[in-house]
Amino acid sequence: MSKYPNTVGDIEFDRKLDAADLKKCGAGKDKPFSFQYYHGAKGFDYKGEKIAIVEKLKKENIYSENKSNGFITVRFLVNCEGKTGLFRLQHMSPDLKDTVLDVELENKLLQFTQSLDGWIPKEINGSKVDYYQYLTYKIENGKVSEVLP
Repeated sequence: MSKYPNTVGDIEFDRKLDAADLKKCGAGKDKPFSFQYYHGAKGFDYKGEKIAIVEKLKKENIYSENKSNGFITVRFLVNCEGKTGLFRLQHMSPDLKDTVLDVELENKLLQFTQSLDGWIPKEINGSKVDYYQYLTYKIENGKVSEVLP
């Protein structure tokens, strides 16, 4: 067994973090393959596009009392059925240095991202495929000021 992932950027299953019931469709059981969000893209692969996510986020009114600034990125897998899993967080200061901004805010944004249920399965060459997606939340004064990409 190789110590390297099948593809650069693959997220390895972790029993402590991930639900065991997420089915990866991939190119085979022994070597599942997942695309990136930009493969085969014609737009943002979410029902209602990115604006639907931004509107839902506004309704949730997620913020931090500590007025932190920076970026929180949640990266995850969308399988061929549109179900999500393998969520991972990365946090950065405004000058893109690795730092913890606010654990409570990070957890709220992780839970918000996990609650999004409008992901559209990607089709490449007529087959539905798994793909990695990410959402980066730009934080200014403790509030999300922008959602990227």
